[in-house]
Amino acid sequence: MNIDVIDSIDRIAPRDWDALAPAHDGRPPDPFTTHRFLAALERSGSVGPGTGWQAQHLVIREGGRLLAAAPFYAKGHSQGEYIFDHAFGDAWQRAGGRYYPKLQCAVPFTPATGPRLLGPAPLRPLLLRAMREIVGRNGLSSAHITFCTPEEAELGKAEGFLHRVTQQYHWEDRGFGDFEGFVAALSSRKRKTIRKERATAQAFGGEIRALSGDALRPDRRTISR
Repeated sequence: MNIDVIDSIDRIAPRDWDALAPAHDGRPPDPFTTHRFLAALERSGSVGPGTGWQAQHLVIREGGRLLAAAPFYAKGHSQGEYIFDHAFGDAWQRAGGRYYPKLQCAVPFTPATGPRLLGPAPLRPLLLRAMREIVGRNGLSSAHITFCTPEEAELGKAEGFLHRVTQQYHWEDRGFGDFEGFVAALSSRKRKTIRKERATAQAFGGEIRALSGDALRPDRRTISR
């Protein structure tokens, strides 16, 4: 088996990449680690030269056949991760080190938990070891894996990664029914504040339309101002 780094996901056939993340427990594959989603980030220029996100995807092959992979990036900053490591960077630099570039195994701009180590379970430790080796060989500060699954977090601990726990806040619909039902569950002060903010947003003078699927076009006229 060979472990390589590729600078564009388009170097891998979509069907080969997506075959690494089949449906699990009756659920479809994570949409954010599909070839289509990651390729859209690269082709749109959301990641790539000048963005601070440079694709360095890890792939494991055998005889040219793709066996495992991980979305991996060289980062020149800590933006777009939704996990704040500025304290780590400041401490590293105060100690005389250079924190950036660092390596990030993640889905850019997507704070949604999902698989990061794609492929059969026996090969996932090899991806983690490859990350550590790349850091060591290139004198980099660190490699990070963010918004991974609990199973991957435990595997990372076993491979010597520092397990960091953070918090997210999620809004849940508790049967509110509509907006008025939602604000009715708030205190009087919060109801007044949120209604004032909503009125300000609605009075901006334009029109907001929700577009999806085939309704999306690269034509700027689809954006109402």
